[in-house]
Amino acid sequence: MDAFSLSCLSTLQYPKLLSTTSNKPTTIPSPPTPSFYVSSVQIEEKKPQQKTPPPPQIKRQQNPFTKATTTIPRAPLASTTTRRRVEPSRPTTLFNTLDDFINNFIDRPLRPSLDPRYVLADNFFPVDELPPTECPVIEGHLPSCLNGAYIRNGPNPQYLPRGPYHVFDGDGMLHSLRISGGRATLCSRYVKTYKYYVERTAGSPILPNLFSGFHGLTASLARVALFMARVLAGEFNPVHGIGVANTSLAFLGNQLFALCESDLPYAVQLTPDGDIETIGRHDFDGKLFMSMTAHPKKDPDTGETFAFRCGLRPPCLTFFRFNPDGSKQPDVPIFSMTRPSFPHDFAITKKYAIFPDIQIGINPTEMIFGGGSLFGPDLGKVPRVGVIPRGAKDESEMRWFEVPGFNIFHAINAWDEEEDVIVMIAPNITPVEHMFDMNLLHASVEKVRIDLKTGMVMRFTVSSRNMDFGVINPGYVGRETRYSYLAAGMGDGSKKISGVVKLDLSGSEHRERTVACRMFGEGCYGGEPFFVAREPGNSHVEAEDDGYVVTFMHDENIGESKFLVMDAKSPSLEIVAAVKLPRRVPYGFHGLFVKESDLKHI
Repeated sequence: MDAFSLSCLSTLQYPKLLSTTSNKPTTIPSPPTPSFYVSSVQIEEKKPQQKTPPPPQIKRQQNPFTKATTTIPRAPLASTTTRRRVEPSRPTTLFNTLDDFINNFIDRPLRPSLDPRYVLADNFFPVDELPPTECPVIEGHLPSCLNGAYIRNGPNPQYLPRGPYHVFDGDGMLHSLRISGGRATLCSRYVKTYKYYVERTAGSPILPNLFSGFHGLTASLARVALFMARVLAGEFNPVHGIGVANTSLAFLGNQLFALCESDLPYAVQLTPDGDIETIGRHDFDGKLFMSMTAHPKKDPDTGETFAFRCGLRPPCLTFFRFNPDGSKQPDVPIFSMTRPSFPHDFAITKKYAIFPDIQIGINPTEMIFGGGSLFGPDLGKVPRVGVIPRGAKDESEMRWFEVPGFNIFHAINAWDEEEDVIVMIAPNITPVEHMFDMNLLHASVEKVRIDLKTGMVMRFTVSSRNMDFGVINPGYVGRETRYSYLAAGMGDGSKKISGVVKLDLSGSEHRERTVACRMFGEGCYGGEPFFVAREPGNSHVEAEDDGYVVTFMHDENIGESKFLVMDAKSPSLEIVAAVKLPRRVPYGFHGLFVKESDLKHI
């Protein structure tokens, strides 16, 4: 469940019940004890018995959807999560039967983008948890600046879906590679959300999938009725959270959070041996009572973090910020966004926050009469960009600028070019109708220049190549940026990422802006890149691209995953180190690198 989940379901939560009296994460409540019996679940973990695992054995695993076998590595010393079979209670059995009826006779997944046989094919198929397991460096040496942890979030459904499934709907799983002294340790753990605990106790999915479960009036009403029946029966209490925490991570106020727009942030931490622990939902002294974007922006100079949330009813957009110590400041409601939109990301400069108001929103008419999704395009709407001072106390200084055809899912960066001019860089999704179908969408990188004095908006294409998940040197957030690193290779009808491209964003003339490229090879796919500076925090380093680009990569030919470290200044993004992982890491969403000095303060 990625973007916009908050708009639909966060409004069902009750602010007073979610408030806490301290600034510590709230402990996740245990699932409600029903009046009926549910047998216990036990997790057994076998600890690694030696530090360096032998070469992984290869086995053939059958995908239960396609009945096809996929080659995957098996690390004998990396334990897997084993569960005792849960004997469902009578009410749960009844509810599951009704769920199967809806999925088999009312709303069977007809499109590949919602059919789990296709969505969970290949390396999208979920994996079990993995305790800390040491990994061999098989190429080069890990740079000394990589002292900390690279952590990536992504969807990994705890239970295979019964019916329609979108990649945004999976439970969040964190894959952390802890690096110290040139050695690496991999750990994969679910973010232990309230939803995770409830469904683990029941032994089956409980909540409807937001992005795939609401297509057509009949199916939508049936799933809502079934969900309410489960709530009344005591299986689930939405007050304690509805989210999956599967989208991204943020380091804020010396705390690490797993984020998704469908719920409050979940605080997590890494143990000294590299394990991942979920601390609980965090509401910042009761000041964050609904949800927030999965893409907050931190100013590296001031330490402030800026964020927003969306809603179904006015204010459809709310802007807020956090002080460097993590204390949340008052909300700034934006009533001039008059109807629900789908801003998944935004950008900041040193003076402003910039919000996209795109052509995707709530579309109940299409769902009711056309059998379509609850979320869909509004082609009669003209996309806009809203600009507001970062320190605004209210929306009186908010200004909107029409930018026809500009529909962005992610922002790369923005900056103040002159006193009254701002520049924003972002991949533009075309056509907008395919924003939720990653097999069909195309994203070309654009530069938008807004003159706040004259109101003039200028645009030009930086690169027409299909790319997204663009990142920069984190020390340049809100500053003029020359280089960006993007995930590329998604233009062949596949949602898989086959390489990393480095773009030169400077200037406005039309020219070839690809200055470096690394394609992974036939049958090899990766994820979002992340830039790690060679000397983070050193203002005397002049080269913006002096550092490394890191990512996970999976070879589908042999079922093997690696962690790659690339020289960001090299014309070929030369691989300076590769770590062989003890088992495959599924494709996912966003991640970050946290320095060891920051990990010690969590």
